[in-house]
Amino acid sequence: MSLEVIEVQTGSNPVATILIMHGLGADGRDFVPIAEQFDLSSIGPVRFLFPSAPSIPVTINGGHVMPAWYDILGADLAKREDEAGLRHSQASIEALIAHEKSRGIAASRIVVAGFSQGAALALMTGLRHSERLAGIVGLSGYLPLADKTAAECSAANRDVPIFLAHGLRDGVVALPRASASRDALVALGYAVEWHEYLMEHSVCPQEITDLQRWLLRALA
Repeated sequence: MSLEVIEVQTGSNPVATILIMHGLGADGRDFVPIAEQFDLSSIGPVRFLFPSAPSIPVTINGGHVMPAWYDILGADLAKREDEAGLRHSQASIEALIAHEKSRGIAASRIVVAGFSQGAALALMTGLRHSERLAGIVGLSGYLPLADKTAAECSAANRDVPIFLAHGLRDGVVALPRASASRDALVALGYAVEWHEYLMEHSVCPQEITDLQRWLLRALA
């Protein structure tokens, strides 16, 4: 699957890539304004990639066709998962990572990030990638295929830093689902930086500030 990708560079000859996946029903344009708020100048020019998910029927929304990285089969995100869809999108993101490597950006200079569905996909892909990444970011998301993570995670990324953030009032991905994902990752030995904010299923200014601080460390 070839994805449409918006590409933004903060300067010529970028030294790092941040790949950001949007949530259900959005597209690659969704996080461009947020990424533009980051000041990462101290690490040098950065390339941002904003891929758009394909449009597919989404079961929980009555089969309505919309951009989605995978199908949502029901309100219980852990009970029934679209494993085939997840793995299909994982392969597409892996292709984007491979392309960045071919352009001279080492895996250790690549951050995979996402919001909601995109966060799930960032965790799905980042934990399984065969080379050490700079970091994984999950905003208002959760760990997909949690029961298979231990068996499938890459040894190369066992020490990858992970930034997870969630809204205390999130009515889409409930906080207990997100905190259970955090706990599962910590139990597996991952270094998780966890943040909670007084917000719903969204992004807030303090979250952007905290994420910028984390990115500067991950890409230092």
